[in-house]
Amino acid sequence: MAEHNLLGNKGELLAGRYLLDKGYVVLHYNWRSGHKEIDIIARERDTVVFVEVKSRRNEDYGDAADAVTPQKIRRLITAAESYIKKNKVDLKFRFDIITVIGCSDPYKIEHIVDAFYPTW
Repeated sequence: MAEHNLLGNKGELLAGRYLLDKGYVVLHYNWRSGHKEIDIIARERDTVVFVEVKSRRNEDYGDAADAVTPQKIRRLITAAESYIKKNKVDLKFRFDIITVIGCSDPYKIEHIVDAFYPTW
């Protein structure tokens, strides 16, 4: 597996652990709808949270959250819509971004709640 994929997988696991530590329930990792993927789907009380995780070795090339482009946002919204319909979700929902910076402990983790809103 390519090194950047290993870093991404590690970042998703760290993000999931972070959410668990904050009291969230992680429902799915890497949930797919066709070619679209949601890194983490979690639940916080009465809200389903769709989480995009961005992992970087360092911040030399800017803020990792900036890698969540408008195209990526559209794909996430489309995947979330599929999840909501398929699972008949009747709860509030939101989209968060978690960035994980570093290659070893201590990692820098930032959680952006309500990072963007769907336009449907």
